[in-house]
Amino acid sequence: MGKPTGFMEIMRQDRRYTLVADRVNNYREFTVPLTDEEISRQGARCMDCGIPYCHQGCPINNIIPDWNDLVYQGNWQEAIEVLHSTNNFPEFTGRICPAPCEASCTLNLTDEPVTIKTIECSIIDKAWENGWVQPQIPQHRSGKRVAVVGSGPAGLACAQQLARAGHNVVVFEKSDRIGGLLRYGIPDFKMEKHLIDRRIAQMQAEGVIFRPNTKVGDDIPAQNIVNHFDAVVLSGGSEKPRDLPVPGRELDGVFFAMQFLTQQNRRNAGDTVADDIGILATGKHVVVIGGGDTGSDCIGTSIRHGAAKVTQIEILPKPPEKEDKSVTWPNWPNKLRTSSSQEEGCERMWCIATKRFEGEDGRVTHMACAKVEWVQDNGRWVMNEVPGSEFTLKADLVLLAMGFLHPVHEGLIQELAVATDERGNVKADTLSYRTTLDKVFVAGDMRRGQSLVVWAIREGRQAARAVDEYLMGRSELPR
Repeated sequence: MGKPTGFMEIMRQDRRYTLVADRVNNYREFTVPLTDEEISRQGARCMDCGIPYCHQGCPINNIIPDWNDLVYQGNWQEAIEVLHSTNNFPEFTGRICPAPCEASCTLNLTDEPVTIKTIECSIIDKAWENGWVQPQIPQHRSGKRVAVVGSGPAGLACAQQLARAGHNVVVFEKSDRIGGLLRYGIPDFKMEKHLIDRRIAQMQAEGVIFRPNTKVGDDIPAQNIVNHFDAVVLSGGSEKPRDLPVPGRELDGVFFAMQFLTQQNRRNAGDTVADDIGILATGKHVVVIGGGDTGSDCIGTSIRHGAAKVTQIEILPKPPEKEDKSVTWPNWPNKLRTSSSQEEGCERMWCIATKRFEGEDGRVTHMACAKVEWVQDNGRWVMNEVPGSEFTLKADLVLLAMGFLHPVHEGLIQELAVATDERGNVKADTLSYRTTLDKVFVAGDMRRGQSLVVWAIREGRQAARAVDEYLMGRSELPR
């Protein structure tokens, strides 16, 4: 703890955003970083608590007080070494993680947590700028071959760890570019894709081989992969979207969120999306159904398209403006949060259910909705429609952003016949990460369900250690 009184002397200061009027005209990141001196002062606010609750909040076990202090001391190069010891891709988490570590910070008891996420992002950005991020090439090769199916954060973390352990790793990706939902699900204005590209280059130098445009279970029989590799890791994510089976669902203009977001990311990458299949919000009344991060991404993208109006509806009640910390801390609280995209211009509505979609000539024009209320019945929350509350929303484009159910079962999972749990995820524990099929492992959202990038990285790292132990009888990889 470099400055014992830092938290009393220095106010919390976080990154700010460029003006809305400027940032909505492009798809570039719009966060304005703090200076080195400002970051150092923020690091000085860390109390280095006897029990660092930020560790409880961080799924990836980041050693947060250590690198906070190192930044305060100006020892940036050691800070990135400590940060990389637990997190393969802090430039990803430093941009798109919701920072549960900050919710768990002791200083959050007074609503002024240490700016952990900002410090983390500053460390890795400075490391890249100064050439401190270099390939870690193993001195010895094991001769073992491992296939990683899926190149999202879980697959990338797993592949990098296994390559550094000396194994020959091949990553199979069904899309034309590597990155999974990091590439095509996260808008560029939240995370630009050159950040993925430079990690891919690093991993290739470490020996990882990437095979895009290869859908295992379709282009290649899944059993062939199992037969030709010493171990296989499934890390394909949770991609089965939750649908809304109400009358009118078949109308043109009602799409899943990922159909919409993926197309825009492809446009940003220079791809041509044909007009007859392109989904654009330009000049339209857009309704986003779902109040989470994916819904916010749809809002920000629609605004950049030039939508006439964007409305976001959520079936759950409006969260409280402020949590009761005596009940919630140090856990992640349910409270009202407003994303940068919502700040750009969006009407938000809570306790709203969709009854049907209405349209003309096969295309959606309106939505019939109703207000609902939530009441407890023997301890269970039950939703009831408010009588006489039905109303209509103009809707030229409806985006379904209600989350994901489980991985897609058709193809890979069905062919391998691995067991799934009651939620439809591939079944495995968090120690061995083994599926019910010999030498086949699973990690990330495909195992745990829809979750955060930081959880995906954690599971990828832990699965890599489990695979290394399976192949070699022991492992020096960290968990």
